[in-house]
Amino acid sequence: MTSYTGTVTVGGPADVRELPELVVTKVAVGPMDNNCYLLRCRRTGEQLLIDAAEEPGRLLELIGQSGLATVVTTHRHADHWQALAPVVEHTGATCVAGRADAAHLPVAVDRELDDGDEVPVGSCALRVMRLVGHTPGSVALVYDDPAGHPHAFTGDSLFPGGPGRTTRSEDFNSLMRDLESKVFGRLPDETWVYPGHGADTTLGAERPHLAEWRARGW
Repeated sequence: MTSYTGTVTVGGPADVRELPELVVTKVAVGPMDNNCYLLRCRRTGEQLLIDAAEEPGRLLELIGQSGLATVVTTHRHADHWQALAPVVEHTGATCVAGRADAAHLPVAVDRELDDGDEVPVGSCALRVMRLVGHTPGSVALVYDDPAGHPHAFTGDSLFPGGPGRTTRSEDFNSLMRDLESKVFGRLPDETWVYPGHGADTTLGAERPHLAEWRARGW
């Protein structure tokens, strides 16, 4: 294991987490301080990118000569796909997104994701959780590390301090139900959370505040 913290800044260095089977590289890009995550299978060298948000040159440099098999877009909001078209064009990567958001992306989606699907990264696998509320097709991706705890890439559905932004009470309630049942209800406190913006967190740090989030309505 490296001394990974999950703290990155736009223009600053990437942070790298070396798990036994998977390497996670986190970088911050663009004017909205988006997080992008490059995952590499240690056995096969296959790579997957979560959210080609901005700065395609930076992302392609990060990808390097190993190439890119897949790019997953966590949801339809434009700050999460500004670099998607050039990254896909340059690498030929398979484009993957949640079914209800797929039509809103700027490139053709090769595979539309549903709840419970798996997305491979070489010999590793990411489990798909559909989290409806921030957008209709938002997805989280969970890697169950066989040598440790789960790792959840949550897009804009879960941050340190609460769920992602919603504009209607129906959307907030939907997102909270999905977070409570699918994320907090199924995953242990040790689960590491990699959000779409800002610092990382764990489910254990956030779980005591679920009732507070419900009460405040955001």
